[in-house]
Amino acid sequence: MDLNKETIKKIIFILFSAIAFYCALQNASVVIAVFFHILGLFMPFLLGGAIAFILNIPMSRIEGLLFKKDERFRSLHRPLAYLITLLLTIGVLTLVIFVVAPELGRTLRMLTDQIPDFIDSLQAQLQSLSSSLPEIQFWLTQIDIDWAALTQKAISLLQNSTTALLGSGFGFAGRMINGVVTFFVSFIFSIYLLLQKERLACQGKQVLYALLPIAIADRALEVLALANTTFSRFFSGQCIESVILGSMFFLSMTLFQMPYALLTGVLVAVTALIPVVGAFIGCGVGAFLIVIVSPWKALQFIILFLVLQQVEGNLIYPHVVGNSVGLPSIWVLAAVTVGGKLLGIAGMLLFIPLCSVCYALLRSYLKDRLKRRKIPPKKWSTQTKK
Repeated sequence: MDLNKETIKKIIFILFSAIAFYCALQNASVVIAVFFHILGLFMPFLLGGAIAFILNIPMSRIEGLLFKKDERFRSLHRPLAYLITLLLTIGVLTLVIFVVAPELGRTLRMLTDQIPDFIDSLQAQLQSLSSSLPEIQFWLTQIDIDWAALTQKAISLLQNSTTALLGSGFGFAGRMINGVVTFFVSFIFSIYLLLQKERLACQGKQVLYALLPIAIADRALEVLALANTTFSRFFSGQCIESVILGSMFFLSMTLFQMPYALLTGVLVAVTALIPVVGAFIGCGVGAFLIVIVSPWKALQFIILFLVLQQVEGNLIYPHVVGNSVGLPSIWVLAAVTVGGKLLGIAGMLLFIPLCSVCYALLRSYLKDRLKRRKIPPKKWSTQTKK
């Protein structure tokens, strides 16, 4: 091997990288603590970037639809589009809060009043079957619910929780203030990103082309463009699909005269933002609310959910979200599972488009490798000739 200057640099770089990796493994706890400390310092900017990315999806469409052909006051197009987007977002959140909060309060009060009667009714129905099934009678005699004791335990738990909350009042207040400050800084940062996104993109490209080889910079920009397209299509499609599904539940439950139609529709729409498992969470909560009023209605609701879920999964979701993610179903399930384990609901939302980007890059790389190695499709294709 020719030990020229470039080769020596590569060898030194590899040695230092191996030493740094070994030291990191030996001090893994310190490295993790430092990583999370740095992450905490940059959290307002990361959160601001996430807010800007989400708001940019409707803002770009509003700007294109309303101001595309209007050249007057061109400098005001972006601020007006942002203002319209912000007002729409606040309006939607306010509508959800004012619809859900009062209905949820009434529901909790009704549940508090109806649960004892529901238990008594359920026991009475089971006792009516005891003549044909004597073992149920024996089981019912073992059930003895002391509602007074349960109420006392609930009051004691509430008192203990209140004491603990008051004891850590200063810490809680500090966290609240820190959260408000973080959100305020993130919001201001997101405004700057949205209003200056072209200039920031230009500056980012300058940094890439100034520090990296041209081929690597081109490839990095291709990956970023693919990630932006995939994430934008996924989030916009997921929002539209959740609104459609919630509206279907509200209309169908109103048509069949089921209780809590509005609350359940909003709940399903919100939980449907979580891929794969979100709608089932809404179904579980809705069935629990309805079963207190009428077990028969709850059974009808579950059947209705299964029907609407099939319609949504086979007709609506493929057309609304479509193949924008480009990820096979098995990898969607894997992405939701891993993302949920690592980051909770946020991980479920992020890992599907993230895995989609990785899947597209890997698929492109493998196709290029097969082409360069001149391996014919008949070697790896699963299709067989008839």
